Amino acid sequence: MAPLIKTKQTEKIINGISTQVVCTEFSNYIFIVLTQYGKIGTLVSVTPDTRCSDVSAPVITTKVLLGKDEALTHVYAKNVATFVCQEAGNRPVLLGLSLKDCTAENLKTLKEMIKSCQVW
Repeated sequence: MAPLIKTKQTEKIINGISTQVVCTEFSNYIFIVLTQYGKIGTLVSVTPDTRCSDVSAPVITTKVLLGKDEALTHVYAKNVATFVCQEAGNRPVLLGLSLKDCTAENLKTLKEMIKSCQVW
């Protein structure tokens, strides 16, 4: 019997920092945690606008639910979660960000880690 909730996780050293990614699929959203501190950190809701007629360039809305509401958090959340929203059939993503090193170079590695934990 398959588990009710699918979860996958991975760990990698990025620039000398242990980084964990955990992806969990719920019926109505995807929950992703990116952490270098071992905790959820800032919780961001990433929601695709389903009324958008241009599917190739969906409008993504980000909202900080818990933690510091900073511009960089929104930029990082959009970059990390847009492809997940698209691949998961426009389901929203709940993203936990707790990163010491939020650089553009790390974004590619984090996306690859998320893809390796694909549950959708």
